[in-house]
Amino acid sequence: MTRSSKLWRWAAGLYAFINVAGLGYAWAMDEEMHAMLHLFLLVLGLAGYVGWRLARRGAPPDHLPRAELAEQKLEYLQQSVDAMALELERVGEAQRFADKLRVEKGQTLPPKQDQK
Repeated sequence: MTRSSKLWRWAAGLYAFINVAGLGYAWAMDEEMHAMLHLFLLVLGLAGYVGWRLARRGAPPDHLPRAELAEQKLEYLQQSVDAMALELERVGEAQRFADKLRVEKGQTLPPKQDQK
């Protein structure tokens, strides 16, 4: 865990503690608006935390160095290009085979008409 993440964790804990204590104090003093403000701030902090966690879900893992992550992406891209090239070669081979069968049967392709 980095120093920055530890600091944010402490700040979040302090934020929650202050609002829980403020909520309890305001409730004990019969100050409903004050208590509702602390309750609202707690809910707002919780919503922010949940949103942050959901946003981090799609982020790359922190334990991989950038170079290794870039290498993995490059490898994935290379595999994708190889798969596409293989499929393109298969389509070309099928087209050549179909043309060969047409020539053997004596069929010719219709002449192209000039477009005006």
